[in-house]
Amino acid sequence: MTYKEFHEWSKRYISLTLVASLGVAAVVLFFNENSLVKSVEQERQIEELNARISEATDTLIYYRQLNRQLDRDRETMERIVREEHHMQRPDEDVYIIE
Repeated sequence: MTYKEFHEWSKRYISLTLVASLGVAAVVLFFNENSLVKSVEQERQIEELNARISEATDTLIYYRQLNRQLDRDRETMERIVREEHHMQRPDEDVYIIE
């Protein structure tokens, strides 16, 4: 394709309106404050934060239930204190294996 043929082809198929439309579309999709790339990134971040919220909620529910058990049941409190803090009764030996 020679320069003359390309020039004729471009005059026929490429207009100022097409170039302006492609420019506006590129700005909106890639360079705008609300661009497609940023929207996808923000959606991913929202999903990650929702997963963290769900995990924190599950942990909160677990500790609330454990707190209620500790308030009501002395044996549960003793078991947890002995397991977590390696406490012992005066007449027993405790061996920690890790």
